[in-house]
Amino acid sequence: MVDGFKIKGKNSLNGTIKVSGAKNAALPILIGTLVAEGEYILRNVPNLRDIRVTMKLLEDLGMKTEKLDETTYKIVNEGFKRNEASYEIVKQMRASFLVMGPMIANLDETVVSLPGGCAIGSRPVDLHLKGFELLGAEITRIHGYVHAKSDNLKGSEIPLGFPSVGATQNIMMAAVKIPGKTIISNAAREPEIVDLGNFLIKMGAKIKGLGTTRIEIEGVKDLHAVEYSIMPDRIEAGTYVIASLITDGDLKIQDARLDDLGEFKSDLEKMGVKFKEEGNILTVEGNLKELKPCNVKTLPHPGFPTDMQPQMMLLQTLVNGTSTMEETVFENRFMHVPEFNRMGADIMIKRGIAVINGGVSLTGAAVMSSDLRAGAALVLAGLAAEGETIVNRVYHIDRGYDRLEAKLNAVGADIQRIKLDI
Repeated sequence: MVDGFKIKGKNSLNGTIKVSGAKNAALPILIGTLVAEGEYILRNVPNLRDIRVTMKLLEDLGMKTEKLDETTYKIVNEGFKRNEASYEIVKQMRASFLVMGPMIANLDETVVSLPGGCAIGSRPVDLHLKGFELLGAEITRIHGYVHAKSDNLKGSEIPLGFPSVGATQNIMMAAVKIPGKTIISNAAREPEIVDLGNFLIKMGAKIKGLGTTRIEIEGVKDLHAVEYSIMPDRIEAGTYVIASLITDGDLKIQDARLDDLGEFKSDLEKMGVKFKEEGNILTVEGNLKELKPCNVKTLPHPGFPTDMQPQMMLLQTLVNGTSTMEETVFENRFMHVPEFNRMGADIMIKRGIAVINGGVSLTGAAVMSSDLRAGAALVLAGLAAEGETIVNRVYHIDRGYDRLEAKLNAVGADIQRIKLDI
């Protein structure tokens, strides 16, 4: 038996919905507590399965963790108790591989299992490992584990073949304690990179160029533990923007930082959507019947975020006219298309581009969540559809959305968590 959602559609959403802390910022920052010893207090941490997995990983490596309240954790680093991050934990979540950077910075020998995560593409860790080798680590792969010897490290210039978020984060967390200057060129520019960098800077790290393609790090010997508050989740905020547009309600989104969403905001404005910000409250205006179709291409930040691609495709499905969606970041990120089509969408994939014939009326159906963001998009589809929708495998959604059904129900949705046979 697995959890599923039973959704009754066509309810308008009204009221205020609050954005939680960013999953993709919280995970590397939690792992960043491995960089230096001391007592950390981290605030605005979302209540997610991936956070709980990360806590187990930190504890397995010797850290002491305590949940102080719903969004605050204390982590005490008294040094590593072991030098191996095991497959049993790392397989549950791809971000677990980020422990390798802090471990290389602190230990002469490190063993980390190759990672797991959502099945949306290959996402190899080669860029991480090449970066560690340029820093002087000796890397070998044995029986599904990466072994690193790192007793003679020094700063280096590291060109990334692709602006990988994970590789940028992993190399940053290693380089902050390695003697000399490290330059990461073609670095990822995502806001979560900036948040991790600001956390490390508060610890005493010397980092320049955050938010640009060239990050310079001057290694320092001594760093210290700090208190830090995680940034709001820009993908959760974007998901609620789509929810507001497709349910014809009056939804107010608290703690949304739209500027963090790159081309998502400007693409919606091209369609005719208007945004209004008052303090920390965002409201969205746009009539589905009046919005224009659009052609979207996912790209690394500040381009259109791949994590908003399934949700945006749902909006394209409901807007009159023909739109396209080109996915350039993850090769397997169209697995929600057959599920949308089961609900009445008219989407065809031609040479890696989804062609969406919009303006359809969706009807409820039984659908399967293939990954985190596809699952969220299917929940939104259920909100827009006539009748009842059953979404299976919502454990994917629980990995990245803090109490999604509870938040949506509080503003007018009708979503029940149920047990389903696989």
